[in-house]
Amino acid sequence: MDMPTAEVDARPPRLGRVRLAVGLVALQVVAALFFVVDSITDIELSPGAILADFSWLEVGIAVIMLASIALGARLTRRLMIEARDREQVIAMAQGAFAEVVAQRFGEWKLSAAETDVGMFALKGCSIAEIARLRGSAEGTVRAQLSQVYAKAGVTSQPMFVALFVEDLLG
Repeated sequence: MDMPTAEVDARPPRLGRVRLAVGLVALQVVAALFFVVDSITDIELSPGAILADFSWLEVGIAVIMLASIALGARLTRRLMIEARDREQVIAMAQGAFAEVVAQRFGEWKLSAAETDVGMFALKGCSIAEIARLRGSAEGTVRAQLSQVYAKAGVTSQPMFVALFVEDLLG
């Protein structure tokens, strides 16, 4: 029986998000540089009115802006790397879960119909939902689910799900 497995995606976070972040940082840098250049120009044009115009204060604020932009860009980069790492861990866990499910279903020798019903049960679907999704009668699904539970050695959906959780945690 073939169960889908998740592959680990080693690509960086979505390219669109990276481009957006880089674009925003670039705009912030341009704005901050504009204020630095404007303040320096003000100081050079009217050196006698430096204190009255608060030009040095403007330069200081612009430098602080540049520093915070750099720190924000560094933090954003770190968060994007962490997000990528988390996505990889989730993909590995999904793959491990699929392997555990395939192994257990194989050990129990589930039929194709029982495999479908078992997968829907693992996903938390009710008997009515499974019947609707499979185009079957609820009684048929109930009987198939009983067979799955009997082969698994459990009596309920929560116990069925717990088998797989224990395998992953163990």
